Amino acid sequence: MSGNADRSYEGELKSLDTMIAQMGGLAEQALGQAIDALYHRDPDLAEVTLANDRSIDTLERLVDELAISIIARRAPVASDLRQIVTAIRIALDLERIGDLSKNIAKRAIAIAAEPRPNQVMTGFVHIGEAALRQLKDVLDAYSQRDADAALAVWQRDHEIDAMYNSLYGELLTTMMDEPQSASVYAHLLFGAKNIERIGDHATNIAETIYFLIHGKALGDERPKADSTSSLTLGRLASVKG
Repeated sequence: MSGNADRSYEGELKSLDTMIAQMGGLAEQALGQAIDALYHRDPDLAEVTLANDRSIDTLERLVDELAISIIARRAPVASDLRQIVTAIRIALDLERIGDLSKNIAKRAIAIAAEPRPNQVMTGFVHIGEAALRQLKDVLDAYSQRDADAALAVWQRDHEIDAMYNSLYGELLTTMMDEPQSASVYAHLLFGAKNIERIGDHATNIAETIYFLIHGKALGDERPKADSTSSLTLGRLASVKG
């Protein structure tokens, strides 16, 4: 009986990993689709992204339910407890990534019929690709239980911030030059912020992986480089002048 119970317990822990892997795959797909939908002005692809978000939400709920059930029935300790807590944390971050990707898809629908602002879309695609790499790398770090790979993702967070700063300034400047298209650039601004936040959630996952493997939190301050809170239209105008 003890052997059967042990195998059942191991199966439950593996199920958590499986669901996290499924959520991760769906989150990667959602982000990629949302960026493509916005870049190509494809409302149909955006609608697919919106529909698929429900699958991420369902898996997040299932992870929570199973994790709580394991804690209540098994009273796990040490590394097993860390694995369960980690699954809950990562599932929450992946659910938020799904929501942020859904928000980007909504922006794609909102501006689908508007003229395409080619001059700023390259920067938008670059920050989207960077966020996708962060997400893929951190999910690989989780599946491989690789703390060094997770730490590398954590240390790269400032790169996405720098891209966001640059794109933010470019979008505001273009908005000033083309006030008739301000609504389009506003949607792109919100979309870019969603991508920057996705990078933050990937960094959260990296911190959680470090905790899972080492049993302690990262002691260093997270590297951040988002300076947009202090960037105003007045400052941009003075730079342009």
